[in-house]
Amino acid sequence: MSAHIRRPDRERLLDYARLMRLDRPIGIYLLLWPTLWALWIAAAGRPDPWVLTVFVVGVVVMRSAGCVLNDLADRDFDRHVRRTRERPLAAGRVTPREALLLAGGLLLLAFGLVLTLNRLAIALAPVGLLLAATYPFAKRYTYLPQFHLGLAFGWAVPMAFAAQTGSLPPEAWLLLIANVLWSVVYDTMYAMADREDDLKIGVRSTAILFGEMDRFWIGVLQGLLLLTLWLVGRQAGLDGGYHLGLAAAAALMLWHQYLIREREPEACFRAFLHNNWLGAAVFAGIALDYLAG
Repeated sequence: MSAHIRRPDRERLLDYARLMRLDRPIGIYLLLWPTLWALWIAAAGRPDPWVLTVFVVGVVVMRSAGCVLNDLADRDFDRHVRRTRERPLAAGRVTPREALLLAGGLLLLAFGLVLTLNRLAIALAPVGLLLAATYPFAKRYTYLPQFHLGLAFGWAVPMAFAAQTGSLPPEAWLLLIANVLWSVVYDTMYAMADREDDLKIGVRSTAILFGEMDRFWIGVLQGLLLLTLWLVGRQAGLDGGYHLGLAAAAALMLWHQYLIREREPEACFRAFLHNNWLGAAVFAGIALDYLAG
């Protein structure tokens, strides 16, 4: 009898975890890497331990809140997409009220973390919240939701510089631009996997906008990403180790182009997931450069 009572509670907790996408941590990684790039450059390789802790925990919390808000907004769409129809909200295992309460709790936790930072970081935080809250609606009114996602994911970059240095130097904005470019690259690959379903239900994306030129425009954006990251290194005084990281990132970009060459949904999704290693390569280059210096 007691096992029967406990089982629904355990299943409910698992559904909450799935709603926050904790079972699919790729989004955490893709948000975390640029945040770490920013913290390491802002602190010349030695970030403040508390600031580092706040941003790592904040990445997990804000990504989780963003997923809950996204699924709230998209629950009617998700029911019609093969890959998303079993999400807890779309499948009816979590109610909209429960999701709202969960998102509210996560945002309160994130707000509490931000309050431990300096005034400039606190002042920047509402912009990040606005970007995260409005992202789910971008795909309904524009073919460029991936750019919106890049700004929402990338806003942690200027916040990291603000928290670590109390200022917003040029490299903070260059890194933000780099993150937007990278987000459009990997999220277009993600959208290529869903393109047929998105066309049926009227959801817009860069994958639909680019059409048969999708690989070409991804390549252009990859080139701009490398150029922007090179400019970041030049501005921050990074040298050999960093350039090794960029070379590894360039090689990974070629591999991603190979994966999406036939535009097969599973291969496009693999390329999206593999971008985690690109973020890691850039961070390894930054860390190596500061260790060598």
